[in-house]
Amino acid sequence: MNFVISSASLLKHLQSISGVLSTSNTLPILDNFLFEINEGQLTASASDLETTMRTTMDVEANESGNIAVPAKLLLDVLKNLPDQPCTFSVDPKNFGIEIAYDNGKSKMVGFNGDDFPRVPSLENASSIKVSGEIISSAINKTLFATGVDDLRPVMSGVFCQFSPENITFVATDAHKLVRYTRTDSQANGSGSFILPKKPLNMLKSNIRGDEEVLLEYNDSNAVFTFGDIVLICRLIDGKYPNYEAVIPKENPNVLVIDRLQFLSSIKRVSIFANKTTHQIKLRLAGSELSLSAEDIDFANEANERLTCNYDGDDMEIGFNSRFLMEMLNNLDSTEVKLEMSEPSRAGLLKPFESSENEDILMLVMPVMLNR
Repeated sequence: MNFVISSASLLKHLQSISGVLSTSNTLPILDNFLFEINEGQLTASASDLETTMRTTMDVEANESGNIAVPAKLLLDVLKNLPDQPCTFSVDPKNFGIEIAYDNGKSKMVGFNGDDFPRVPSLENASSIKVSGEIISSAINKTLFATGVDDLRPVMSGVFCQFSPENITFVATDAHKLVRYTRTDSQANGSGSFILPKKPLNMLKSNIRGDEEVLLEYNDSNAVFTFGDIVLICRLIDGKYPNYEAVIPKENPNVLVIDRLQFLSSIKRVSIFANKTTHQIKLRLAGSELSLSAEDIDFANEANERLTCNYDGDDMEIGFNSRFLMEMLNNLDSTEVKLEMSEPSRAGLLKPFESSENEDILMLVMPVMLNR
């Protein structure tokens, strides 16, 4: 089996799927790319059993076949080659691979492509077409709020909910929660599933934003198809917590403030916060917001005052500064509003001027103040 392909084109395609490769594979074959040639097209696949990515490119080839190629070795070779045609010659008897280029050649030993795990077929699948811009935006806005607790795997992913009215993405780790809804994209029926973090990161790094993404899913797997890439992932099994129940409905105390000014102030004040709790205190009175943090163990403290637009009762409330900074970094609006009811209940952070088809709500649990 022989084929010719540009080294730069092959490297670009392989780099787009190489993030799937795991450093601790249970099966040695998974340290390889699977190359499959069929009718002048090369399909390269990478897998860690849970997530598989495939990319397709045109090559010069007269025959079909497959071979598993050592991934790290091949990437290292291609990274150090200038752009030029490379001729791959594969010996089907001993799986030897020879790569010939302008001023030399290299040899490596591959594996039988038939031993590479097969991708599960999607039966009884539902499908929805979503713009890459929406998927990309949803991942960026929610991924940071996912949990890392192995005992609660459902909270380590992003919950996706489709309906004829809208599509909603939710992430929470029990301390913070993000709900992102788009009304400019709808499904024919209703469906929901939980996507793991790794495939979401792979989508984030490969979706440009101007393409259309075909999403097919059933009870156990989801398939994303866009451009020349196909991503297949196993869904997280389990029931997602009832997130609507934790969002407080009555929040009479509303703070409106410039997002970047608020973020900068929190960054400065939080330097002096306790390194375990990261607690900062917000004191609201009239049109003034006071931010303070202290670390009693080291006698460190900081205070700042900001002018704001505040409508509600005077109050003091404590938050984890890291959570607030993450949320403010993931909002785009010039001004944000923080809606609160009382110091022991969650605060809701929203853009002050929301986009027409986009609704985003971020919830942050308070930290009990040390009196």
